[in-house]
Amino acid sequence: MLNRRILRVKAFQNLYAYEQCKGSNLTISKDFIRTSFAPDLNSMEVQDKTALNKEAEVAIQLLEQNLVSRDILKTTDASPKVKQVVLEALKKFHEANAKDHEFLLKNMVVSAERIPQLYLLAIELLQAFAKHVEKEVEKKKKMAGNTPVAFGNELNLPNNQVLATLRESDSYRAGIARNNVNLHDVELEIKEWFRDYIKPSEQYQAYLQIENPTMEQDLELVDDLLKKVIFKNEVLLNFFSERDLNWTEDKSVVRSLASKVLKNAANLNDENESQMPEIAMNWDEDKEFFQNIFNFTIENDTESKALIAQKTKNWDIDRLAFTDKVIISMAIAEMKNFPSIPVKVSINEYIDISKTYSTPKSKQFVNGLLDVMAKELTENGEIRKSGRGLLDNK
Repeated sequence: MLNRRILRVKAFQNLYAYEQCKGSNLTISKDFIRTSFAPDLNSMEVQDKTALNKEAEVAIQLLEQNLVSRDILKTTDASPKVKQVVLEALKKFHEANAKDHEFLLKNMVVSAERIPQLYLLAIELLQAFAKHVEKEVEKKKKMAGNTPVAFGNELNLPNNQVLATLRESDSYRAGIARNNVNLHDVELEIKEWFRDYIKPSEQYQAYLQIENPTMEQDLELVDDLLKKVIFKNEVLLNFFSERDLNWTEDKSVVRSLASKVLKNAANLNDENESQMPEIAMNWDEDKEFFQNIFNFTIENDTESKALIAQKTKNWDIDRLAFTDKVIISMAIAEMKNFPSIPVKVSINEYIDISKTYSTPKSKQFVNGLLDVMAKELTENGEIRKSGRGLLDNK
């Protein structure tokens, strides 16, 4: 199962993209207005450019004032043409937003579904390198025939206990099958990658000097190869980026989860095999959770921004870090719409997201603002918790 923090990050990434799309859509709508009031070069009548520019500016102001409600448009004394152009611009704006909303919601789900495949692919690369070494040793044995040959510790990687434990794990094999994880399309590259990047690495060469590595030494080697070779080498990283349009955002998550699986395998024994983490995501809960976070944040956008503006009176709302506005809006949506999640859990999760994605000072700003908002929203009944949500997680 992917933990809720990862799902919050996926929702944040796509909400951030949605806000950027809205900005672009507004710019396009304004351009539409300007074009609508541009002089008609084919007309035989004299074009009053000054008057047309004034109407365009009036229309743009009305567009900005009516993005949420069209009440002002109903009472304005602007000309019929201005009203008509604004209505058309608003229609284009909201239709474009709806399309972006739908696309990003789907992208968010697909991207999250792909994460298990990606971190299993990272582990399967390690397995493939081990298999390659094993095949090379077998070739040398056949070529040597009856001639005694010393292979030293070349079989350390094929005999790596962490990788062997995973190969024998039912949940791991099930995860490989369920997520359609295979390296068929890079079989030739595996040999080149091992030769060029794994074999020359300091980590691997040091490992070859060890007689009968312990489980701890086996774990150290595969974890080092994962973090210091596979996730540092541009060629190997391209292998992943070709499979994931969101790779830049997902890389750290995939690396962390792959490392976690390796560490769990190292601690696995017959008594705690059931503790091997489930590879698949529990979509009955998780998919609904982060889709709701995404949708509730968008639905409550106007109210959230008004609340943020009210609590930051000494700040211009437009001067706040763009990421902070998205993070705070998400936190408000979660606190108000998920009764079973304690307020402190929500606040702490979004503080952590701000550490990674926002400015250096965002942690304190987000923490202070959310504490004040949570208290006020609880007092006026907008935040109502039940069950586990009543816990005060400090």
